[in-house]
Amino acid sequence: MKIYRGFIFFVFFLLLSLSFSVSSLFPQRNSKNVRLNFLLITIDTLRADRLSCYSREHLKTPNIDGLAEKGALFLKAFANTPTTLPSHTNILLGTTPLYHGVHDNSNFIVRNEFLTLAEHLKNYDYSTGAFVGAFPLDSRFGLTQGFDVYDDNYGSKSSQEFSYVERKAEVVVEKALNWLKNQNSPWFLWIHCFDPHQQYDPPEPFKTKYNSHLYDGEVAYVDFALGKLFNYLEEKNLKDETLVIFTADHGESLGQHGESTHGYFAYNSTIWVPLIISFPGINPKKIDQNVCHIDIYPTVCDILNIEKPSFLQGVSLLPAIKGKKLAKRAIYFESLYPYYSRGWAPLKGYIEGSAKFIDSPIPEFYDLEKDFDELENLAPAKELNAYRKKLEKVIEVQSYIGEKKAKQRIDKESLEKLRSLGYVSSPQISKKETFSKKDDLKVLLPYQTKLMKAMGSYHKGNIEEGVTLLKEIIAERKDFDLAYTYLATLYKEQSKLRLAVDILREGFGNNPLSYKIITTFGLFLTEVGQYDAAVEILEKGLDLIDYDPELWNYLGVVYWRKGDFEKALAAYQKALSLDNNYPIVFNNLGSLYLSLFLKTKNRSDHKKSLQNFKKAIELDPNYASAYNGLGGAYRLAGDVNAAIYCWEKAVELNPDFGFALYNLGSAYLEMGDKTQALARLTKYKEKHYHLLPPKEKDKLDALIQKCRQKQ
Repeated sequence: MKIYRGFIFFVFFLLLSLSFSVSSLFPQRNSKNVRLNFLLITIDTLRADRLSCYSREHLKTPNIDGLAEKGALFLKAFANTPTTLPSHTNILLGTTPLYHGVHDNSNFIVRNEFLTLAEHLKNYDYSTGAFVGAFPLDSRFGLTQGFDVYDDNYGSKSSQEFSYVERKAEVVVEKALNWLKNQNSPWFLWIHCFDPHQQYDPPEPFKTKYNSHLYDGEVAYVDFALGKLFNYLEEKNLKDETLVIFTADHGESLGQHGESTHGYFAYNSTIWVPLIISFPGINPKKIDQNVCHIDIYPTVCDILNIEKPSFLQGVSLLPAIKGKKLAKRAIYFESLYPYYSRGWAPLKGYIEGSAKFIDSPIPEFYDLEKDFDELENLAPAKELNAYRKKLEKVIEVQSYIGEKKAKQRIDKESLEKLRSLGYVSSPQISKKETFSKKDDLKVLLPYQTKLMKAMGSYHKGNIEEGVTLLKEIIAERKDFDLAYTYLATLYKEQSKLRLAVDILREGFGNNPLSYKIITTFGLFLTEVGQYDAAVEILEKGLDLIDYDPELWNYLGVVYWRKGDFEKALAAYQKALSLDNNYPIVFNNLGSLYLSLFLKTKNRSDHKKSLQNFKKAIELDPNYASAYNGLGGAYRLAGDVNAAIYCWEKAVELNPDFGFALYNLGSAYLEMGDKTQALARLTKYKEKHYHLLPPKEKDKLDALIQKCRQKQ
């Protein structure tokens, strides 16, 4: 049952006749029953001050400026959250996360029982289409409700390349226009462009023009892409029939307050957003009143002359557009990504008039009239009890009284894609009820910044600098779990596996409930052959999260290495029960059945080995390890040519793949092709010789010597 209070037919029209009329704002229409179309444009990660209609300091955005010149530009519009999915949920549900329960991009799905703006418009015979630019708004997260078309086709499902989980603004606009060309009024079209989000990589000529300010280049590119949309509306005479609302989901810190991007703090650098509302007959103006995302839904209802659902928490902005003063109120905001992904202190607050109160272990208070950039924290000199009580009241009033079910278990593919956008770190199981100053974001974010600097050093080839920075973090913050796992990774790059295990053991001792440390520690113990210890640690992970297929896969690997094939099989099957499209598990099952075949000579095991390797390749055609395993299975069946084909494919996908190079060298040598054998074995030695134990080095040298011997 949707949360929607319907009216009896005649009562509905009676109320409409008595309600505030907007008909005087619109030109005469041919049919009194024809409603305006509605175009909603949301730009991801867009600072208001990067639009020239807000500030001339940075760049020109002529197309967006053109929209502002013919509409109402709100100078003080705020997002209720600084992350993508919650902000769009706020807009499309007209309620804050306190009500709908979507607090972050991961682990949350919009509940079906809520009435979205798209569903509401469907009740008034609107055709509805959404065209989104990136994965945080993927259909699996529930905002599809009410849309006839929800286009989230980003192409490849790979999560390894940033470009695979977003698409350029021009592509989004083009797809939206193709849909629009086939619509009859009334229609609701939502266009979401992701481009200003990190990483900043605008296309030419914007990349060259803004080479020292690539973020600005992304904004300029989006403005260019929207020009085609606005031109189409002009050419088809749709401007006089369309309500247009333009906003951003949140801003971008760009280094302000020590935050490079967004998602942590809730300063105005990330929650101040542009908001432009334009419709036929409007008197263009700039409005200097506090408004927010949850006001969009009721405003649309008023302008389109349709009923406002009773659950809406925002206010209609139509009176402000008419020149009236909105009632004073507290605008709630929160930033809970660090809480849900790291276990750091939650951040909540409100804006009322010029006052902004941020509740955290180190509280903050700002006078936005005098200090919009929030440079001077007035909290130390203020009595804050009244502000805390006011925030408690806001939270009480806006919270949903029903059972909260928005938090959902997110699937592995979703986690990978969100991680590729920089959103997800490590799931946290233990949520503290009380927090001290050491848990405050202002205390912890500098360590996160140093962590990213360490990884930047690693990517630039300076591993030692990265190691030093991570050691510094650990020396100061024993509870910063990612510093241990990152340092272990760098030690592994230096072939210092024992040091990696030691640092993870220290990290586990200091952070026994860190899921990230537990899983990494288990993997590294497996690498050094401490299988029993690895099983013990990974089973502690199961006590925290038993629904992660990756953890079950790790357990399967350990049991396989121990030779306990029965337990390995059970662990892999459990992983597939949680994610049946997990190519790594199918690859590992292939290796398991191959091991069973070598032990039992049961042809059924060999057949299952082939099937699982092929399934892994089907799911991921670029999976070099699966090709190597399949080659091994063919070799054991006596099909050397098929084996060589698979191993060559593995090397094609990963030119330095040691197992495949060695297998090819051995196979070619067995077939008498010493030239090919020598080439593969020589490359194998060049890349992997330093990692081999003495006996393996001697064996490799003997094979190479055999290749060089004349017939």
